[in-house]
Amino acid sequence: MVWTPVVLYLSLVSYTSLAQGNTRLFSSFTTVYSIPIHKYYFPFIFLLGMFLWSLLEYLIHRFVFHMKPPASNYYLITLHFLLHGQHHKSPFDSSRLVFPPVPASIVIGFFYGILQLLLPEVLGLSVFAGGLCGYVVYDMMHYYLHYGSPKKGTYLYGLKAYHVKHHFEHQKSGFGITTRFWDHPFGTLIPEETFEKED
Repeated sequence: MVWTPVVLYLSLVSYTSLAQGNTRLFSSFTTVYSIPIHKYYFPFIFLLGMFLWSLLEYLIHRFVFHMKPPASNYYLITLHFLLHGQHHKSPFDSSRLVFPPVPASIVIGFFYGILQLLLPEVLGLSVFAGGLCGYVVYDMMHYYLHYGSPKKGTYLYGLKAYHVKHHFEHQKSGFGITTRFWDHPFGTLIPEETFEKED
């Protein structure tokens, strides 16, 4: 309810701005070889943002949520527990499944700033809109993986089984939530034989 209207608004602003035909890639370096970005590219840029979010989702889950704070650092241990440890301790606590909007907006604002530094304004906004949509999908899917009842044999059923394995058997692997894709190249895929045993 909070982020979907923002995604729709930013998408409209991005598409409208790209439709003006003034956006060019690499124009700050060279005017001769700069590439015009047309409004027809918006869906692809948006999907790129969603794809980048899936990578960010994996990296945050693996390296922030599953970090090993030093045993002597009370503050890092507490932060880790609040960020993700409590969720693993009580995986069916519905108040621990979705990041609250106020702290989420701080993190989201940080990534928006990075994109604005790296890309032309409208292009960065388009990627950001896709990334924010990816975040919304992630939040909804994570909630569903804990509380939904997907039909056996469906994609979501497989993801739910995968996520349950991460929670209860393989906490050092299976960091993908919306997809297992990034677990493949990073070598953190949960072994397939653990699923075959159940069948």
